Amino acid sequence: MSLVAGNSQASVVIGGTRVIYQEHDREVTVKLTNEGKKPALVQSWIDAGNPNALPDATDAPFILTPPLSRIDPGQGQSLRVLYTKDPLAQDKESLFWLNVLEVPPEMEPDEARPNALQLAFRTRIKLFFRPTGLQGSAGEAPSKVSWTFARLDEGGYGLEAYNPTPYHVTFSRVAVKSGEKVKTNPLGGMVAPGAKVTFDIDGLTALPSGPAEVDYTYLDDYGSGVVGKAVPQPAR
Repeated sequence: MSLVAGNSQASVVIGGTRVIYQEHDREVTVKLTNEGKKPALVQSWIDAGNPNALPDATDAPFILTPPLSRIDPGQGQSLRVLYTKDPLAQDKESLFWLNVLEVPPEMEPDEARPNALQLAFRTRIKLFFRPTGLQGSAGEAPSKVSWTFARLDEGGYGLEAYNPTPYHVTFSRVAVKSGEKVKTNPLGGMVAPGAKVTFDIDGLTALPSGPAEVDYTYLDDYGSGVVGKAVPQPAR
């Protein structure tokens, strides 16, 4: 039996890879655009970290309008995000997730086939709630992260990142450079405020014999990659 995908990729595109909600903002808008050739039905909601939370069962302190909308081809829709003023931590950022589910339109009669498969696409991006008066700035936070070589349980070494700042720091790439040798973790990851995260480094079976540095790329508030360097500490 063969399956034919009626829609093989998402048509609705979010204008950005993250949302920053400053506490003093009255609201934040997120632009959606339908780049497909057919109308799209879109359901949107915000969750507090559970990717399986249903739209009507989330406990995020935000109102999102419209929760359901139709976007015609080549047209856009603005989502309005409003903070409900429910208490959140004031000494660090809080992380939430914006979900956009694109439901494929019903097939036309001439498109319908017994073995056709239609797919619904969900895009989930980070929403950071940033209280007023946090120390430092989000742009400075990556340079404040400290790096330490860490022995891995499965053997070899990785890099433990400690984030002492009140901002979330997302790395898209982490590498160890020593001389001409570069060992990389191409996946990256996020380090929450006050948290430690260990990044596996491919091929780092032993500690560098000479001076080493951490080369990384982090994502700024606009989702752009910014490169940086740091000096790692010896393994504990």
